[in-house]
Amino acid sequence: MKSTQQFTAIIERQGDGYISLCPELDIASQGDNIEEARQNLIEALELFFETADPSEVKNRLHSEFFVTRVEVSVG
Repeated sequence: MKSTQQFTAIIERQGDGYISLCPELDIASQGDNIEEARQNLIEALELFFETADPSEVKNRLHSEFFVTRVEVSVG
């Protein structure tokens, strides 16, 4: 029986396209636009879960991480 789980998707413009990253599993993908990068990341994650051994999932899964902004002096 399949279940669903939520993960973080960080999407960033890079050149003419976008890259997408799931920091919990360190899995990335890309696309020509934001939605394509998002969908391609979902596909990459689903393929990972279909093929990965449970021990690999456990080893790769970062259960605690933080996404924040910091202020830095430059120049």
